[in-house]
Amino acid sequence: MFEILTKRELAPNIVEMKVKAPAVAMSAKPGQFIIVRTDRYGERIPLTICDYDPKDGSVTIVTQSIGISTCKINSMDAGECFDDFAGPLGNPSDLLEMAPEELKKQKILFVAGGVGTAPVYPQVKWLHEQGIEADVIIGAKTKDLFTYVSEMKNVGNVYLCTDDGSEGFHGNVTLLMRDLIGNQGKKYDRCIIIGPMIMMKFATLTAKEFGLPAIVSLNALMVDGTGMCGACRVSIGGETKFTCVDGPEFDGHKVDFDEAMRRQNMYRNNPKTNPETHKCECHG
Repeated sequence: MFEILTKRELAPNIVEMKVKAPAVAMSAKPGQFIIVRTDRYGERIPLTICDYDPKDGSVTIVTQSIGISTCKINSMDAGECFDDFAGPLGNPSDLLEMAPEELKKQKILFVAGGVGTAPVYPQVKWLHEQGIEADVIIGAKTKDLFTYVSEMKNVGNVYLCTDDGSEGFHGNVTLLMRDLIGNQGKKYDRCIIIGPMIMMKFATLTAKEFGLPAIVSLNALMVDGTGMCGACRVSIGGETKFTCVDGPEFDGHKVDFDEAMRRQNMYRNNPKTNPETHKCECHG
C-alpha cells in the first residue's frame, strides 16, 4: 500500500499528491513515469513523475480530473493509500546521458503548456542541481490555470504567457518563442516541449523555423503503460514506436503529430481508455 502523504489543489481540477513510495523514489529520474491503481478494481493509470525525494521516500504526481479514473484518484485524501504505484518506467530525459562538460555548454529552452509544467519541473530542477539555469516558457489560457510557477522560478528563468493576457506575455507559447528568439535575440541549443499535442506540434514547427532541435513528450497517448495495448503507437521518422517503452520523449521533428492526434481522438469518447484521462501525466 502506498500512502498519500500530502494533497493540494494547484488549480481547478488539478491536484498534486506526494506519495510514500521509497523504492520508486530511490530509482526515479527526470522524464520517467509510474503506473498508479487506486484499488483492486481500479484502472492502471500512467502518470509522469513530477518530483521525487529519495531521503523521505516520496514521489510527487499531478493529476487533472477529466475521466472517471483521474476523478477517482483526485477524490482520495491524505492518509489514504493507492493499491499500486509501480515504477519508475520509461526512459529518462536524454539530458542525463550527456557528459557534464557538454551539458554545461548547452543553452536550453523548455516550453510547458497547461499542466505540462509539472513534468517539465523535474528536468529543470535536475539541471539547476548541475549548475545550469534553463529558460522556461509556461503558457496557459488564463492566469488561474498556471501550476508550478513558484517552484519553477526557484530553479529556472521563467517567462509566463496567457492567451487572454491576464498575466505575462499576451499570446500563446509559440508567439513567446518567436519574441524571445526573433525579437530579443535569445539563442538556444535545444528546446524541450511538453503540453497538449496541438501545442507541441506548433511549438516544434516554431523551433524548426529557428533551426532549433526539439524534444517532445508523448505521455498523453499512454493507456496501459507497458507496450501491450498499442494505444500509444506513434510514427517517429517513419518508424513505428511505442511511447511507453521507446519514449516517452522523442525528437519532435520526426514525430507524425497528425497521426498521433488521430490516435488520441480514437479514445476520446471512451472514459475507460480516453488518453485525456491521463493528461497529467501530464502533459497538458
